[in-house]
Amino acid sequence: MKKHLLFFFLCFPYYFFSQQYSNYLGAGHSNGITVTSSSEQSRTNWRETANGVNTVNGHGLDARLLETSRFLAQATFGTNLDYIKSVAKNPFEDWIDSQFDINSPSMGQMTTDIYNQALVIFIANGGNHKDYNGPDDHHFNYAWWQSNIGNNDLLRQRIALALSEILVISWDSNLNDYGVGLGDYYDVLKDNAFGNFRDLLLEVTLHPMMGGYLSHYNNPKSDVDRNIHPDENFAREIMQLFTIGLYELNPDGSYELDGNGDRIPTYDNDNIKEFAKIFTGLGTAEVEQNEYDVVADFGAGFQYARKNIPMVMYDEWHEPGEKKLLNGQIVPSGQSGMKDIEDAVDNLFNHKNTGPFIALRLIQQLVKSNPSSAYISRISSVFNNYNGVRGDMKAVIKAILLDEEARSCSWVDDPSNGKLIAPMIRYFNVIRQIDLDNKNGLNWNLGRSFFRSTGQLPLGSPSVFNFYLPEYVPNSEFTNANLKGPEFEIHTSASSLAYLNEVNSWTNTNRSILQTRNLGLKDTPLDFEKLKYYAQDGEVLVNMLDKLFTRGQLSDETKRIIVDAIEPIKGQNENTDYMHNRVRMGLFLILTSPDYVILK
Repeated sequence: MKKHLLFFFLCFPYYFFSQQYSNYLGAGHSNGITVTSSSEQSRTNWRETANGVNTVNGHGLDARLLETSRFLAQATFGTNLDYIKSVAKNPFEDWIDSQFDINSPSMGQMTTDIYNQALVIFIANGGNHKDYNGPDDHHFNYAWWQSNIGNNDLLRQRIALALSEILVISWDSNLNDYGVGLGDYYDVLKDNAFGNFRDLLLEVTLHPMMGGYLSHYNNPKSDVDRNIHPDENFAREIMQLFTIGLYELNPDGSYELDGNGDRIPTYDNDNIKEFAKIFTGLGTAEVEQNEYDVVADFGAGFQYARKNIPMVMYDEWHEPGEKKLLNGQIVPSGQSGMKDIEDAVDNLFNHKNTGPFIALRLIQQLVKSNPSSAYISRISSVFNNYNGVRGDMKAVIKAILLDEEARSCSWVDDPSNGKLIAPMIRYFNVIRQIDLDNKNGLNWNLGRSFFRSTGQLPLGSPSVFNFYLPEYVPNSEFTNANLKGPEFEIHTSASSLAYLNEVNSWTNTNRSILQTRNLGLKDTPLDFEKLKYYAQDGEVLVNMLDKLFTRGQLSDETKRIIVDAIEPIKGQNENTDYMHNRVRMGLFLILTSPDYVILK
């Protein structure tokens, strides 16, 4: 019975905000009502009092709060309880609209500034400036964390990370030395997160970091005598991974089938070769200052290229002649190389697959691994045409987060619902939702221990195929249920145990959760002072952690296990800070529970 009562209260907000009632008890409608109770409890060392009027005024009913916690778990990297309460006061659409109006500082510029600041610190601690390299991936990581702790642009940053796992480059590659370029590429994702997908796709295509990663930087035209042919790498991936996928799709994301019941490929090797011709002739617009007199020209080494300025076209190196695109479109001979590229981007942007392809991947990133065909179809329709505009990212994001399949409690117990929260998202949640004992005043973090443990950090994918495949099926049970579990591809016996060790380290006394390297700065551990107040009672502490991390969905079984582990922790003498140890235990157990790591 208790489970059913909990389910009722969790679902209450959805029906409350979809219908208007004029006369009912609860949720604040208690004007003119006097409540008399047999006792009103107050307890020593507690700020709260149990008042009889709370039985009708809605105080203590956390349904709206928990629904808001769940919404923000989809739309952000985590928030504290005060923020959850503030968002809960208004419709979620209002919060989304307000987030659309918040701009972000440049991460490319911040990477440069942090490198300069770090160099000063390094020298002040006795280092030689010649021994300090950068700006590189370390400084990009410092900038990413500095940008994502204490910031207000929560939705923009969340969408940027989601896009970074679709339009992939990685510092875990030959790009690791180019921190400013990494930051600038992230700016392209972040600054276009609320723009138009067509503009995003074109900027990604022209970004030198993508050119260096997928080898269309200095990609020359054909020279048959020298057996030189256009590189096909980017041409393949912009189709397979960035826009249309391998097979023709219906608007609901299902595969189109031919007369034999087989999937229909979207492109073949000839199409790859034709698109490869398009992406020739791009080179650096400017070069870094250098002692070798290298100037901006086609063929200038990638190490000299300015990584925060779009590539430019050198038409003499661009493949001449007409090119055949998809759906019978022909790029005519004689036009400029940049016009060829714009035509190719438009060809893919307008392909019927792009709507459902991008819809599915964004839903999987934000909400659930196995959206229904109807959910995909609704988002695909918004992508295809929202007030006469195709590719409007604001409309797509709002539609994903406000769709009934994302918001309605009726989906909570559906076996197809939910997703495994990726390890790095869990990491971000802890840092954003628990106070930090920050002595150095900087939110820089290298995160290398976590990366070694889980293989994840922003822009740290092992390949262009991201950390995991969106089509990944973990085992036969998923196969039989026709379900996918993308994040389970990196949930191995090794990584899952390593995550437990990471959580143990974060919750251990004086262990750091933010770390720098070679700078002599004090690392930053978590600060449990505020949570120690709730630790006076194990159940009160767990209820608080439930609001923050498990979105009100902590099962009775898990809750009892955690409370039973907390309650025996007592002080051995007056000098023992046993409340600290209670918080440590509660936090460790909730962060390693299935109730937390599965987002429903």
